[in-house]
Amino acid sequence: MSALDVVLLGAVLVLTLVVVGAVVVGARTLRRLGSAPAPEDPAFAAEKDRQEQSLAALRSAADEAHSTADVAKSAAAAARAEAAAAKAEANAARAEARRVLEAARLEADTVLERSHKQAEADAEQLRRAVRRSGEREVAVLASTTREQAAEVERRATRMDERERLHTEEVERLAERERQLTAASAALAARETALAEREQALVEAEEQRRRELERIAGLTVEAARTELVEAIETQAKREAALLVRDIESDARNTAEQRARHIVVDAIQRVASEQTAESVVSVLHLPGDEMKGRIIGREGRNIRAFESVTGVNLIIDDTPEAVLLSCFDPVRREVGRLTLEKLILDGRIHPHRIEEVHDQARQEVEQLCQRAAEDALVEVGITDIHPELATLLGRLRYRTSYGQNVLKHLVETAHIAGIMAAELRLDVPTIKRCAFLHDIGKALTHEVEGSHALIGADVARKYGESEEVVHAIEAHHNEVPPQTIEAVLTQASDACSGGRPGARRESLEAYVKRLERIEEIAAGKLGVEKVFAMQAGREIRVMVKPDDVDDIGAAVLARDVAKQIEEELTYPGQIRVTVVRESRVTEIAR
Repeated sequence: MSALDVVLLGAVLVLTLVVVGAVVVGARTLRRLGSAPAPEDPAFAAEKDRQEQSLAALRSAADEAHSTADVAKSAAAAARAEAAAAKAEANAARAEARRVLEAARLEADTVLERSHKQAEADAEQLRRAVRRSGEREVAVLASTTREQAAEVERRATRMDERERLHTEEVERLAERERQLTAASAALAARETALAEREQALVEAEEQRRRELERIAGLTVEAARTELVEAIETQAKREAALLVRDIESDARNTAEQRARHIVVDAIQRVASEQTAESVVSVLHLPGDEMKGRIIGREGRNIRAFESVTGVNLIIDDTPEAVLLSCFDPVRREVGRLTLEKLILDGRIHPHRIEEVHDQARQEVEQLCQRAAEDALVEVGITDIHPELATLLGRLRYRTSYGQNVLKHLVETAHIAGIMAAELRLDVPTIKRCAFLHDIGKALTHEVEGSHALIGADVARKYGESEEVVHAIEAHHNEVPPQTIEAVLTQASDACSGGRPGARRESLEAYVKRLERIEEIAAGKLGVEKVFAMQAGREIRVMVKPDDVDDIGAAVLARDVAKQIEEELTYPGQIRVTVVRESRVTEIAR
C-alpha cells in the first residue's frame, strides 16, 4: 500500500467519525424536543428554532462529509489505477531489461570468441618474432666467438714474439757480460802497465835530478830555492786533488741524501696499482631480465645504446651483462642507468631517457663528493668552489691509465714528505703538488697545454703566485724558479714513474677513440657521436632538419674517408649515420 492510499484512508476515517458524532448530537436534540414543555412558551419556541437550525447545519455538514468521502474514495480509486499502471510499466521494464541482458550476453560471447582468436594470432606472431630474434642473437654470438678466437690467436702470436725478443735480449746480455769480462781483464792489464810506467818515471826523475846536480853544481841556496819550488808545486797539486776529492764527496753525499729523501717519501705513500678498464660488469637478478633489457625486436637495447653511448654486451654469462665504453664517465652513467632500470622494472625507450638524466646528475654529485674527500685527505680546506668542481671532474679522468685525482693526492703526499725532510713550508708545497694537474679538467674545452691552462685557472680563482708558478713550470713550459716548483716536478715524476702507475696502451687507445669522435662531431648537422664496439663502430646522430637521406650517406662516406687518412688502427671501422624524426604531442 502506497503513502497516498494511507493518507486517503485516514481522511475517510476522520470524516466518518465527524458524521457519526453529528448524527449522535442530532438524535439527542430530538429526544430533548420530544420531552420538552408545551410550545406556548416563546422562549421554548425560540430555543426550538435555534436547535432546528443547528440540526439543519449538522445535516448539511454530514452531507458535505459524505460528498468529501465520495471524492476521497474516487481519488483512492484513481490512485489504485495509477499504481496498477505503474506496476504494469515496471513489469514491462523488467521484461525489456531481461531482453537487453540476454542480448548483451550474446554479444559478450561473440567478442570473447573474437578476442581468443586475435590472441592466438598475436601469440603466433610473437613466437615467430622471438624465433627470428633468437636466430639473430645466435648469429651475433657466433661472430663474437669468431672475433674472440681471432683475438686469442693474435695474443698468442704476440706472446711468441715477446718470448723471442726476450730470448734475444738474454743473448745480448750474455754477450755484453762477456764483453765486460774482457774489458775488465784489459783494464787490469792496463793498470799494471801504468804502474810499471809510473815506477819507471819515478826512477827517471831521480836519475835526472842526480844528473842535474852533478852537471849544474848548484849551491845550497839555489838547491834550497829549487826544492821549495818543487815542494810548492807538489803541494798545489795535492791541494787540487784534495779539493777535487772533497767536491766529489760532497756531490755524492748530496745525491745520496736526495735519493734518501725521495725514496723515503715514496715508501711512506701507500698507492694503488693502475687497474683502469673499459668494461663494467652488471649482475642481474635472473637470466629472464636479459630478454626485458633487449626488448621487442631489440628496441630497448638500441634505445639504451643511442641515449647513453655505451655498448651493451649480452652473452652467455649467467646473470650478468657487460657495458663497454672508452669514456669512464659515460660508462659509469650507463651502468647506473641500467641498474636503476632493472630495479624499477619498467624498461622502454622513454623511461631510459628519464633514468639516464637522473644517473648523470648522480655521477656529478659523486664527482663533487670525490673532490671533497680528496681535499680532506690532503688537508686543504680553503679553496675556491669552482676549483673544487674542476677537481671533481678528474675523478673519472685518466692519464696513461692512471687516475688523475688519485695521482694528485699521491703527488701531494710525496711533496709534503719531502718538504718536511727539507724543513720547508709543507702546506704550500702540498697545495702546489695537489693542484698541478687541475688544467686536465679543461683540456677538452680550452686549447693549449694543461700546465698553462691550470696556471691561468688558479690565478683566476685567487691562488698565490708560488702555486701558480709551480703549476705552469711542472712540465718546463716555464723554467722553474722556486723550490716549490722543483719539488712539484720531483713529486710528479715519482708518482707517475713508479711501477704500475701508468699504462701507455690504454692512453693511446682512449686518444684514438676521442679523435674518432672529434672527426665525426666536426661535420655539419651532427648532434651526437658515440664510439661503440671498442672503436670498431661509430654511430653519428644527425639533426633530421639539417641533414636529409642523401646528406646522411655523404656524411658517412666523408667521416670514413677522413678516419682512413688520419688514423692508424687494426681491422676496420664501421660508420653508421642515424637520422631519426621524432614528433611528440600532448593529449589533454
